[in-house]
Amino acid sequence: MAWRDRLSDGLARTRQRLGEQLNLLLERGPDVSEAFWEQLEEGLIAADFGAQAATLVVERLRDQATRQALPDAAAVRALLAQTIADMFASGNLDPLVQNPSCALFVGINGSGKTTTVGKIAKAGVDVGRRVLLGGADTYRAAANQQLDIWAQRADVPIIQRERGTDPASVAYETLQAAERSGADLVLIDTAGRLHTSDELMRELTKVVGVTRKRAAAMGLPVFTLLVIDANTGQNGLAQAREFNERLDVDGVIITKLDGTAKGGIAVALSHQLNLPVIRVGIGEQIDDLQPFVALDFARALLSAPATAKASVPRLNNQEMPGDLHV
Repeated sequence: MAWRDRLSDGLARTRQRLGEQLNLLLERGPDVSEAFWEQLEEGLIAADFGAQAATLVVERLRDQATRQALPDAAAVRALLAQTIADMFASGNLDPLVQNPSCALFVGINGSGKTTTVGKIAKAGVDVGRRVLLGGADTYRAAANQQLDIWAQRADVPIIQRERGTDPASVAYETLQAAERSGADLVLIDTAGRLHTSDELMRELTKVVGVTRKRAAAMGLPVFTLLVIDANTGQNGLAQAREFNERLDVDGVIITKLDGTAKGGIAVALSHQLNLPVIRVGIGEQIDDLQPFVALDFARALLSAPATAKASVPRLNNQEMPGDLHV
């Protein structure tokens, strides 16, 4: 099954919630009244766009409807996918495509960080990258075991230390090993932690600082990527805000979109915090984590047909070489 179809299937629960509202609007007739706009906004909020993003989508759509003299509700809906796509923050580059690069994965417990690291490692190997993993989650023995399994699947080396080791020292050792081996894609997993725990967030700030300082000495760019479970909905926005304030996050990876009706949180996160969405995940399989394309995502939310022309995977609206994506 093509990725677009799988993405559409993965967003089925969100689309159902949003689609019910949109269908009701169209069934009311062609008139674009004040009630139409109010109900459209309510539908977007129900899909977890959040009040701020939902209001702005409606405002932009109303402006376009006026300027283009759109004749009816169906014509307005036809513009909705592009309007939603335009809400996403655009990144200038894909940190997982840049060569060389180091990515540090952060987030709360259960967001899917370790699985995400493993999938990206395998995808990197598949396009010829020299990948190195760092296991800086030194709190859970299971995390080391899980990451080790992914390292074996991808056939890549991994730097790990015993439970209780200072995670910043593991990140430092990982970068030393990368310098010795010539790795061009360094992926460092960190322990999940509540964004409300000041002590744990301070420790993570140290990990990020040590990583950036050591990588700078190598001329290696470091990107801090926040992994968010879509099921958290608007709480994910609070998580992202705190992580971003503490760590200056470079991008977001949204996982488990197939298990929730809250897929609109991707719009709220990216727009309100001005963070590009780097990858989206819709399942457990190795290829169920893919580069994010804003318009494809918006169309999948609305069941809007894709254009006949095949799209090149992009970071939001930025075209990237198709053979470099991981």
